[in-house]
Amino acid sequence: MIASGLRKPLGQALVDRGVISPEQLQRALDEQRMSNSQKLLGEILVERGMASEEQICEVLAEGYGVPFARINPKITDPKVIEVLPRQFLEQHAVLPLFLVEGVLTVAVTEPSNVFLIEEIQRLTGRKVQIVAGTSKDIKATLQTYLPDDKIFVIDDIIEDVKPEDFTLLEQRKIEDITDLEQAAGDSPVVKLVNYCIYNAVKDGASDIHIEPGDHQLRIRYRIDGSLVEKLRPPHQMSSAIASRIKIMAGLDIAERRVAQDGGIHVMMDRRPIDLRVSTMPGRFGEKVVIRVIDNEKASVNLEKLGFGYETLKQWRKLLNLPNGIILVTGPTGSGKSTTLYACLQEINSEDINICTIEDPVEYNLNGINQFQVNEKSGFTFASALRALLRQDPDVMMVGEIRDQETARLATQAALTGHLVFSTLHTNDAPGAITRLYNLGIEPYLVGATVMGVLAQRLVRKLCPHCRQPYEPGLTEKLQIEKHAGPVETLYKPKGCPKCRQLGFSGRIGIYELLVPDERMIELISNGTSLNEIRQTALSSGMRTLRMDGLEKVKTGITTLEEIYRVTA
Repeated sequence: MIASGLRKPLGQALVDRGVISPEQLQRALDEQRMSNSQKLLGEILVERGMASEEQICEVLAEGYGVPFARINPKITDPKVIEVLPRQFLEQHAVLPLFLVEGVLTVAVTEPSNVFLIEEIQRLTGRKVQIVAGTSKDIKATLQTYLPDDKIFVIDDIIEDVKPEDFTLLEQRKIEDITDLEQAAGDSPVVKLVNYCIYNAVKDGASDIHIEPGDHQLRIRYRIDGSLVEKLRPPHQMSSAIASRIKIMAGLDIAERRVAQDGGIHVMMDRRPIDLRVSTMPGRFGEKVVIRVIDNEKASVNLEKLGFGYETLKQWRKLLNLPNGIILVTGPTGSGKSTTLYACLQEINSEDINICTIEDPVEYNLNGINQFQVNEKSGFTFASALRALLRQDPDVMMVGEIRDQETARLATQAALTGHLVFSTLHTNDAPGAITRLYNLGIEPYLVGATVMGVLAQRLVRKLCPHCRQPYEPGLTEKLQIEKHAGPVETLYKPKGCPKCRQLGFSGRIGIYELLVPDERMIELISNGTSLNEIRQTALSSGMRTLRMDGLEKVKTGITTLEEIYRVTA
């Protein structure tokens, strides 16, 4: 069965079913017309939270006259999946469900794609009947039946982890751990480590800290930039827990006197998660830190990062330049990599060669060539960049400009027709200019190549479920109204189960974008001082990090305390 044409426009169909209002439809259509990325209406509605992917898919299915199905592993015959190649299934988000009397029923995300359906018929040699399903459900079911055989599947074990297991675990005493390998494989230790990883991913933690102390062992998660204590297992289990993690990461469990690094791949909620493990010998045992790399977090688009309308408009113009250097600055953990990944994904297309040099590669980006530096073997940022210039790149992302050689090579690449993205550690956007001077780059080259600098910080967002409105005092009003206009109501954190009683949930970026105009380029080329660059940028309309933050305070996204904490 091949779908016929859509009976009614998607937007109108959603309005008729009461999913969205006519006003929401008009806003989405206006955004679609203004969008440079030519997004589909359905994508915009889902991104803006006006409709769910399931609602869009259901309306499309009805419009094309095909059934809509909520796909899950229970309605799928695992043997039938093998009728199509794995690569084809994953590339097109296609899921064969069952074969009955010679008719193959297949779930697809695009019931209108006649060519795809014809290709399925050709590859299988079967008569094909299609049903519509969401991309999320189809991919999750595929992951169930096509897991990576090299990935350790935590879901298979975590079902056995019950609260009573941990009650028993805390009471257990290990007087003498002589055989680390045996202790590390002991069931409570395995369950504890699995439990920690599982809950860290579920809570959106970026790091897990396992810290042995004097007669104590604590496990903390870094959530939204702050460390939160989660568990206090018996301190005697410290060596066994460290050894268990080292076994999973392929490290040497017998070596406890030097620092070690390794990696673990796990499957959770039917998606792969990368874990980077670092161990370090301490006074009371090995401290272990596990960095959680969730590839889902890499698929963030620019609209969701927190850019203001005008800033995003300016930033997108920079992304479409043919050459030059574009810098993102800020301290460690300020979201620079996430911003750069979102930029690369936005400009990624079949007709350009995008390459990155990173230390380490944090997320895998489809269609982008990623290279990891290795200082021990001499594959540094500079040597990698030198080699990359012979790989015919159009766009390059250099993880960080750390030294004069890397800075000089990046400048030469920009001058010879390449668009180069990179990061620097500076306090604000104008500071990146003088940092390049300090690295030994001639001012006239800085003026000729730097097209824009984005400084950023991450602030915690107020929990939308429990934030409390209040009338600001005179001092608060004056602080906000100086840069963000009149304000009558502000919000403060309260705490509820959904935000773990913190009052905050998630983080958002605040930004400061410097785009040199002709006057500033002349000043930069003459090697002017940081203060003069900053004053010129402000007089040209640059909004500082604090100004952008105060706008977010005014709209109830965060608090004044958060803004002053990160922009002190």
